[in-house]
Amino acid sequence: MYEVSTLGSSIEPGSNVLFTGPPLSGKRELALDVLAEGTERGEGAIMVTTKDSADRLLKRFGKRVSHDGKPVAVVDTVTRQQGVGDVRDDDRIKYTSSPVDLTGVGIKLSEFLENFHAERGIERNRVMLHSLSTLLMYTDLQTVFRFLHVFTGRIQSVDGLGVYCIDSTAHEEREMNTLKQLFDGIVETSEDAEPAVRIADA
Repeated sequence: MYEVSTLGSSIEPGSNVLFTGPPLSGKRELALDVLAEGTERGEGAIMVTTKDSADRLLKRFGKRVSHDGKPVAVVDTVTRQQGVGDVRDDDRIKYTSSPVDLTGVGIKLSEFLENFHAERGIERNRVMLHSLSTLLMYTDLQTVFRFLHVFTGRIQSVDGLGVYCIDSTAHEEREMNTLKQLFDGIVETSEDAEPAVRIADA
């Protein structure tokens, strides 16, 4: 089980949890807390970012937990799209051309999971994707659904824990209901209340 005291839950390995709520209701902060808790326990943390550069995200993560020399990695879909110089993949950061490059995101995630899980023997890995709303801005629902079906399956296959953020106010109810089918749990954030946590078999 993954102990997630941030959410007051124990979560089955291979689970994928959707963090949903309006803007500025703390979804990303909560998701980062879940990953940081794992890093403190020696687990792997992989962050897929469609909003902030890897450098900014790692700084934010570093305020929660010291991660130098620890299995912490980022798939950055932002920096190359912004045309920031010549950035190259390394052990900690891998880049895709943009958030539209879903195939690239899947490949880079798989490379990190392979490295952490198979090569380095890290059996527990927490993965965050922030944010599904950005993907849906660029790509249609069916394409994102197919991508997530593979992505969540990859997390399941390595007994990982996946957390995904979405802005609930940016999408129609039909879109939200379609995507929710892929997840084992939902965490709903709001500006003026504690998060509501619904996780299967917790």
